[in-house]
Amino acid sequence: MGRGVTDPSAAQSFIDPRLAALRAPAGLAGMQRAVERIADAVVRGERIGVFGDYDVDGVTTAALLTSFLREVGATVECAVARRDAGYGFTPAAAADFAKRACPLVITGDCGTSDLDAILAGAALGMEVIVVDHHTVPSADKLGAHPAYALVNPFRADSTFPFRGMASVGLAFYVAATVRTELRDRGWFGQGSGRREPDVRDLLDLVALGTIADLVPLTSENRILTSLGLRRIESRARPGIAAMLSACGVTERGTPVDAHTVAWKLAPRLNAPGRLGAAEPSLSLLLADESTATERAQVLEAANTERRQIQQRVVDEALESIAAKLEAAGGDPGPAIVISGEGWPTGIVGLVASKLVDLYQRPAFVVGIDPATGLGRGSARTPGTVNLYDALHLAAKAMPAGTSLDRFGGHAAAAGFTVQRESFEALSEALGAACGKLAAGSGPVVSGREVDAEVRLAEVDERLATELAGLGPFGQHNPAPLLVTRNSRVTAVRRVGNDKHLKLTLEDSSSAIRSAIGFNLGDRQVEVGAHLDLAFVPTVSTYQGRSNAELRLEDLAIV
Repeated sequence: MGRGVTDPSAAQSFIDPRLAALRAPAGLAGMQRAVERIADAVVRGERIGVFGDYDVDGVTTAALLTSFLREVGATVECAVARRDAGYGFTPAAAADFAKRACPLVITGDCGTSDLDAILAGAALGMEVIVVDHHTVPSADKLGAHPAYALVNPFRADSTFPFRGMASVGLAFYVAATVRTELRDRGWFGQGSGRREPDVRDLLDLVALGTIADLVPLTSENRILTSLGLRRIESRARPGIAAMLSACGVTERGTPVDAHTVAWKLAPRLNAPGRLGAAEPSLSLLLADESTATERAQVLEAANTERRQIQQRVVDEALESIAAKLEAAGGDPGPAIVISGEGWPTGIVGLVASKLVDLYQRPAFVVGIDPATGLGRGSARTPGTVNLYDALHLAAKAMPAGTSLDRFGGHAAAAGFTVQRESFEALSEALGAACGKLAAGSGPVVSGREVDAEVRLAEVDERLATELAGLGPFGQHNPAPLLVTRNSRVTAVRRVGNDKHLKLTLEDSSSAIRSAIGFNLGDRQVEVGAHLDLAFVPTVSTYQGRSNAELRLEDLAIV
């Protein structure tokens, strides 16, 4: 497999990740200052505010810090952002924590660019610690950052060797280091009545946020996510157990992998925040057994509503793009940039992801408020363009009288705001920026390199299980992609409102396998057809029985 692992010891670490292999956080600038201040607050009995952004990384970061701090004996006031109140930590949020008498606030997955809110908090006597992984806007302004401590691997003075952690991974490091600091101060045991927490109990939250935020599943992320998936599988956290049950993963012991998180759990955790307030997701992750099931049903209802709205916006976007393509002779150009009046800002990121799948171009989708003319956009990429760099270039290139109001994010996902009257100028600037950044990166193609060609008979449960050991799969560590040729179709049906293609296949040796092609329901396949298939081998479990199954990525009739 082309995973860049050639040394035997490195291969063993890759296959069997261990917490002991995590590197010490000493190189993370701001970490020690943050840890000492948090420990001071715990020991002094200060009320601590915790604030997370409205996506899965932000919500899991808030849940992790809240759970940990309460377990070590702190009084915590927690909140998460509302999409309709704007991205990140706001002056209004700072004022709310001041009303709750919090002299210290920790922000998760936001805060790096929220200077006005941090200054507003300081004016109210509040100190703010930022735990974030978004790009630091300007390294030469670092010394003037108003936060009490900024824990962000993208700080110019950070020497930690891996910059790819999600905010929830950084929060795990903060919690583990605070625990050590409190232990050194004699906070636990010896008549104190306080039990030292096991930070491994937090790893399920780390896996959720890391997978959902599309950061590289390498280095520290691979270790944290791999162990976190095992924690999710144990269903030890009531909210996660209830969510697994609600989305159909009901059998205890059923494997939970990165695909389960990305396609089942993350969309449900994201749904409330996409529609408005993300608080129901935070409440679920903090739920006990008596409240978890009811709170999981709130997320189910939100996710159903989200899907309906998303489909409407996708249909409108495709109609608009079709008109543009016709005018441009069918060439989508270096980027898809599109806006719609009244498109919900919580949905545009999902629409951008769909457009990336369809056109294999960076996609920038903007929902414009009909009343104010303010457009809030979200961007996704197939990997050929760094989105933060594209927005930075576009902002500098926009003509006089137009502007990109605000932007932030990282290479794989970004958000921005633009006024209606500046949208066309932004569209041209983004097209030029993406064209420039993609130059030299090679052609944009929908496929990726195949790892191996196999016979259908070789695709059994043992192979799927052994290859699963290379997971968790995601950014920078894709699931192994195999090819098998000339398989005959013996049964065809469409499932999931005809969106998905379900096949039964047979080869010349009479080996029979089932296959599922998600979102391939429009492919015209008939019984008796012979197919070449690109797929990921998986294990399907139903009513306690396990079988090998092909998760189709593409197919061709031969």
